[in-house]
Amino acid sequence: MEITQLMPQFGGLVWTLVAFVVALSIIVAIHEYGHYIVGRWSGIEADVFSLGFGPVLWSRYDKRGTRWQIAALPFGGYVKFKGDANASGGSDESALAGMSDDEKRHTMAGAPLWARSATVAAGPLFNFALTILLFTGIFMARGTVTEPLTVGELRPLPAVQELQEGDVILEIEGQSPTSFDDGAGFQDFIEALPDTAALGYTVERTGSRMTVEGPHVYPPLATQIVPRSAANEAGMQPGDVITTVDGDPIHVFDELKEKVEASEGATLALEVWRDGELLQLDMTPESTDEPLPEGGYQTVYRIGIVGGLFFEPATELAGPVEALGGAVTRTASIITGSLSGLWHMVTGSISSCNLSGPIGIAETSGAMAAQGGQSFLTFIAVLSTAVGLINLFPVPVLDGGHLVFHAWEAATGRPPSDKALNALMSIGLVLILGLMAFALTNDIFCP
Repeated sequence: MEITQLMPQFGGLVWTLVAFVVALSIIVAIHEYGHYIVGRWSGIEADVFSLGFGPVLWSRYDKRGTRWQIAALPFGGYVKFKGDANASGGSDESALAGMSDDEKRHTMAGAPLWARSATVAAGPLFNFALTILLFTGIFMARGTVTEPLTVGELRPLPAVQELQEGDVILEIEGQSPTSFDDGAGFQDFIEALPDTAALGYTVERTGSRMTVEGPHVYPPLATQIVPRSAANEAGMQPGDVITTVDGDPIHVFDELKEKVEASEGATLALEVWRDGELLQLDMTPESTDEPLPEGGYQTVYRIGIVGGLFFEPATELAGPVEALGGAVTRTASIITGSLSGLWHMVTGSISSCNLSGPIGIAETSGAMAAQGGQSFLTFIAVLSTAVGLINLFPVPVLDGGHLVFHAWEAATGRPPSDKALNALMSIGLVLILGLMAFALTNDIFCP
């Protein structure tokens, strides 16, 4: 293979690694800053705040004596508090022995239980706060859909198009659209429309009521490509429109969905319209486990295309309170969905291939960054929640494990013995390394 053929692959790899490192560094920095700042507020002093591990590339001391540094291996970070033996924590008994009671108060080992617990819990909580902050900003920038439904930017389609930006949609084929915010109701409205290439739209335009012709509201249009999917592997891009599947014309996204689900994993030949040109792409649908509204999961076939309306609905600015409420709801949904998915994997209800490792996360980060800033910020928000949630698991070496130790101390009046702590920490480390190895195996062997 010539070097010129390797360049696009190399460029894609570099882009993926850069996106992954940027996303991970932001999340780790926020997590560790949570530990640091709450520890400082609680009277616990920090010796080192490090972003990354290994050889130090840059460092400086602040006025409190904390060394802030960036290290060569950007795959994590840590805060070393006063009196800690090393970056992993644990008490430096020789250092503590030479301290006065007042000095010990400013160490993690000598601080009150409430201060230690607050400092440990702050890392995951700051991850959740980052998620909420990012979603709040995204929701404010995106705005809320104007009521009644109004046409915003029109997406290019290989179909008849008589609507214009600013048209207020009054009826489609004689049916009045429900509120866009009523997800289930709007979906029912869409499904009740005829599955035809063109529909009649009654609109209000510059104060006049008129009927014009336009494409189906929900055409086979790709608004987003799911990373690591069949569509992504085939080279599909946002804005692509599927015109035929195995030679059969389709005009509605649900027709594409039905074709994919009925394939049962057989390769499909798709004709794709892109900027006036027709492309021939073959895709093999992959089975995936999707949550059901009533709970549980169903296994279906997908190619990794997210659909949408043939136009961007006009929006108006969303207030910070409204956006914050939506962000909190979205974060809670990610947490409950993640816990549900993990439980169903453990019980065998869904495939364990749903668990991605570092390779899968890195590929996803690169794909989301390539789709635009908002997609990348959404990915960071979701990953931040995942990092915070995992760290709260009651496994020794994780923050949740330390909180369990603190709960034991609160209940019994004394911390676990050093022998018990060392044994439990060893078990926890084995569990975490085993989970990482399992996830990495998924990245390599799962379809």
